[in-house]
Amino acid sequence: MLKVGKLDSTLLENIVFKNIKHKRKEVLQRPGIGEDCAVIDFGEYECVMSTDPITAAVNQIGRLAIHISCNDIASNGIEPLGIMLAVMLPVGTTEEEINEIMKQAGEAAAALGVEIIGGHTEITHAVNQPVIVSTAIGRGAAQKEKRQAKPGDLILMTKMAGLEGSGIIAYDYEKALRETLTSAEIEEAKSYLDMASVVKEGVIAGEIGYSAMHDVTEGGVLGAVWELCRAAGLGAEIWEEQIPVSDVTKKICAFYEIDPLRLISSGCMLIIADAEDKDKMMQEMDRHDIQISLIGEVKRAEEGIKRVLNGDSFEIDPPESDELYKVVKK
Repeated sequence: MLKVGKLDSTLLENIVFKNIKHKRKEVLQRPGIGEDCAVIDFGEYECVMSTDPITAAVNQIGRLAIHISCNDIASNGIEPLGIMLAVMLPVGTTEEEINEIMKQAGEAAAALGVEIIGGHTEITHAVNQPVIVSTAIGRGAAQKEKRQAKPGDLILMTKMAGLEGSGIIAYDYEKALRETLTSAEIEEAKSYLDMASVVKEGVIAGEIGYSAMHDVTEGGVLGAVWELCRAAGLGAEIWEEQIPVSDVTKKICAFYEIDPLRLISSGCMLIIADAEDKDKMMQEMDRHDIQISLIGEVKRAEEGIKRVLNGDSFEIDPPESDELYKVVKK
C-alpha cells in the first residue's frame, strides 16, 4: 500500500512519467523531478503553467489553493496572471462554507493581481473534506538562453522553514495545540499563512538573474533541495544551522514529533544564484522586506546532496510523504 501524500520520485519516474508517450515540439519544459511548471512556446512569449491540489488543509483551503500554484509560476521568475479552480466538496457542505472558500480565493487572487478565469465546483460523495485543484498560468518573454546551475553557485532561501505546515496545523488543530502553545503563539502560527506567497521574491530573482528556483512545498526544505539538485544533475552542501525556523514552528514540531525541515513550507523559495549575484539578491530582497538566508552551496554530482550539522555531514534522502500527514492521521 502506498503512503499518503504525493508519489515519491521513483514512482513518478517509473509509473507516471514513463507512460507519457507523445511529445510536441511546442513544449519547452516537460514533467520532471524538481520541475514546478510546464513551459510552452508561444512565439515571442512563453506560456508557463502549473497545477497543484490542496488536500490536507481545511480552514484556509481557498487562500492556499491560490498561493500554491501561483508560487510555482513565480519559480520561473515571472508573475502569474490567471488561475482556474476545480473545487470538490463533500455532501453536507453549506452555502456559507462555499462562500467562505471563494471569499478566501478571491481575496488572495486580488492581492496577487491574478484573475480567477474559470474552473468547476461540485458536491460529491468522492471526498470527505474539501479538495481544490488549482491551475495557474503565467506569461514571460521567450528566452533564447537560460542560465544553468553549476558547482560554486550559492543556495538562498526566503523566509522560514515550515511556514505553511505550521499555519495549517494551527488552524485545523488549535484545540490540541493549546496543550503546548499560548494563544499568542497559536495566532502567530496562523499568521504564517499570510506569508504563503513567493510571487514577489520570484519576480525579483527573475529580474536579477538566477540559475534555478523551487518553491518549498511537500517534503519541506530538504525535499526541495533534493529535487532542485536532481533536476540540475548536481550535488549540494546545506548548512542546516543557517536554515531559519521560528520558535513557534519548533514547538509545534516537537509536540507532534515531526521534522520542520521536512514540513510543507509554501512561502519559502529556494534560489540558486551565481556567487557574484548573492549580495545584490540579498540586498534587493531586504529592500522589499523579504527575509532571505544563505543556506548552502551547489557541488558536483559525485559529492552528493548533503546537509551539515555541528560539523557532521549527512546524505539528504529523497522526499517522502510530508510530515504534515503524520499530524492529519492523528
